[in-house]
Amino acid sequence: MKHQRLVPGRMIGSLLLEAPAHLCLLLVALGAGVAKCEAEAQTQADSWPMYRGGPALLGVASGALPVKPVLLWSFKTGGPVKSSAAIVEGRVFIGSDDGNLYALSLQDGSKVWAHKTDGPIESSPLVLDGTVYIGSSDNSLYALETGNGHTRWAYATGDRILGAPNWVKAPKGPGNWILVGSYDFRLHCLDAATGKTNWVYETGNYINGSPAVAEGKTVFGGCDAILHVLSLESGQQLKEVEAGAYIAGSVALSGNCAYFGHYENEFQCVDLVQGKKLWSFHDKDFPYFSSPAVTEDRVVFGGRDKQLHCLGRKDGKAVWSFPTRGKVDSSPVIVGNQVVVGSDDGRLYVVNMNNGKLLWDYEIGQPLTGSPAIADGKIIIGSEDGVVYAFGSKR
Repeated sequence: MKHQRLVPGRMIGSLLLEAPAHLCLLLVALGAGVAKCEAEAQTQADSWPMYRGGPALLGVASGALPVKPVLLWSFKTGGPVKSSAAIVEGRVFIGSDDGNLYALSLQDGSKVWAHKTDGPIESSPLVLDGTVYIGSSDNSLYALETGNGHTRWAYATGDRILGAPNWVKAPKGPGNWILVGSYDFRLHCLDAATGKTNWVYETGNYINGSPAVAEGKTVFGGCDAILHVLSLESGQQLKEVEAGAYIAGSVALSGNCAYFGHYENEFQCVDLVQGKKLWSFHDKDFPYFSSPAVTEDRVVFGGRDKQLHCLGRKDGKAVWSFPTRGKVDSSPVIVGNQVVVGSDDGRLYVVNMNNGKLLWDYEIGQPLTGSPAIADGKIIIGSEDGVVYAFGSKR
């Protein structure tokens, strides 16, 4: 008998022809599920809803970039742009040190709306279910309507919020929860719909980065030099691991491991089950502020040694490094065989993931401390010159 390989849609169709009537509804439902998954995968390639792309903060984008991107548009704000963008449903959401969160058209960069806060916005936005969540240096987390920027609610912390908010489905009951760290030394967990607090966890110093979320846990570092591992449901500490120096960036989570760099010139991989360091990487005596991008076998991050580093995920051994002309606090994004990152030298770089060779760069002129956002074949990044830039292909 000749065997034929069937793709899911065709397989469902073939089974429907032969199935008893009482199975038809089940098979139709399965087909709808496949179609839904395919649609969601396509939507993901066209969106970048939060800092580092998703709750585990892996910094990996779907889709592909053009070989030689061109500048599509730019938008001038009233202050340096250190925030990283979120991209959802054809809109770009990004903060500025002028105190505004901007919603821009992804197509041409025109302003859709702006929401003014009482302090600079270095935090990166999270877009979820028609709401954009953003922290401000005025000590508040805002929930705004994506359509018009109107305030749904605002939640006050005890100090400024520089890190991006994250989210998780409520462990019990309907709805979602929002997590955000503050310079008030606390991680705050809120109800996404109302802004009411679920729990608050206090640390020993500032929380600068975004909390990562995976498998019922949230993991983050801070200026207390500790990697904190908490239960999402209760906010109770599960583990704490001495990092050796303060952690300025965010942690990436994959395979029960946390990946991060710290101020005393070391990048680490920590096993969250055992609560111990598996490996560490030290090159030169310069701190790591950049958050890592993590694939199945590689970890990529920037350093204040003016290098973009790529390590083997299993052992932390150097695979390649790429030199820039300035410190790299920008967090890289991996898309296919390319790595995109900004540098304080005022350039945006695209590097080959396999060998670290330069594929393309663009000179903006002022430092790029924010991180790229990638969706729909476009790169969005802000600069300290106060401008938001979009790169892609002319169609």
